[in-house]
Formats: sequence, structure tokens, C-alpha cells
Amino acid sequence: MHISRVGDEHVTNAPYRRARFATAALAALTALVLGGCDSGSDAKSAAEGGPSVIAPGKPGESNRMLSAEEAARQRAEDDSPNSADVAYARMMIEHHSQALRMTELAPDRAESTKVRKLAERIAAAQGPEITAMKGWLKNNGKAEKGDGHEHASMPGMATEAQLTELGNAHGRAFDQLFLTLMITHHNGAITMATDVKGQGNNIRIEEMADEVVAQQTSEITRMREML
Repeated sequence: MHISRVGDEHVTNAPYRRARFATAALAALTALVLGGCDSGSDAKSAAEGGPSVIAPGKPGESNRMLSAEEAARQRAEDDSPNSADVAYARMMIEHHSQALRMTELAPDRAESTKVRKLAERIAAAQGPEITAMKGWLKNNGKAEKGDGHEHASMPGMATEAQLTELGNAHGRAFDQLFLTLMITHHNGAITMATDVKGQGNNIRIEEMADEVVAQQTSEITRMREML
């Protein structure tokens, strides 16, 4: 910092300059705090209002902007299944069915008691889920099977060769392969459940998807610890 030196001016004026600087700094800090309070109030108001949602209009009508609350209320009033909901139910029936094929092998082939008990828990959960999804399709007037295209790219499915290898394995080899294949299988189910939560419209399907995500995420953690 440059200080002018005219006699002893730098000595006599220094306290004055420091006081003036302190006053200016205090004023700036006060403005910043007050501004921050205003910004916080604005942010709070925005958060309370929630994000806007674009609702597609009917044929010939323009789109509408709805608040998050209005969108949720509209969905509660009309949660008619769309193609994503139906495809999810059909695919998950087949996906779960393969998991049951794998768990049926565990009692006679697994070495680990933990693996056998895990297989029992998976079967106990996914069997009723298959029944629930079949019932949902029937109640909504949909066939259990579609045209086949929706099943082509189901994530996490084991190949027939892998299932044959699992069926021929015993002891520790079976345990390792079972856990490896089932972790991949569960990850695929979570991917499908996450997708339908973003693309579907039916509340019941969303609830079933939530159950899949919660349960199978927990089981993946357990299986990784067992490897």
C-alpha cells in the first residue's frame, strides 16, 4: 500500500483512514447480511412453491404449467396404466421367474447355509410379487405376455449357458456363481424398477417398483459381503 508522506501526515491521518475504512466495511457487511436474509426468504418462498411441471395438453390443446402439488393431485385422480406400466409388469414376471429357477437349485447344491437361507428369502419375496403383477395385469384387462419385443433387452438376465453351469455346480463353486449371477440379476431388476418410476403413470406399479428397489438393494449388499 502507498502512503503519502508530507511531514507527519502519514501519522496523523492514519487513525482517521482506519476508522473510515472500518465504517465502510461495517456498512458493506450489514448490506450483505440483509441481502442474504432477503435471498433466503426468496429461496424459501420458491421452495415452498415447488417446481413447475409441464402437463401435455389433449389433441389440439397447448401444454399447461402445473405446480408440483397440482401435478400430484392430477396423477392421483388419473393414474391409468400406460405402456411402460404394462411392459414393466410383464417383464418383471419373467425376470422374477428366472430368479426362482436359480433359487430352486440352492437346497441341493449350495455349501453355505447363508446362501441357502438367502435363496429361501428371495423365493419367498418374489413368488408373491409375481402373483401380484399377474393380478394387476388381469384387473387392468391386459394379457400376461406381450409381443415379445419388450422382453428382448431385460437387464440382468442370466443366459441359458450360465443357468446350465449353475445347475452343474456344487458346493463352494455353486455358492460363488449363484451370488455372482444373482447380484447381476438384482441390479437389472433395480434398473427396470427405476425406469418405470420415471416413465410409468400407475401408482400401484410405482409402489411395487419401490418395493423391488428397497428389497433388492439390501440383498445386493448382503450378497457382496458373502462373496
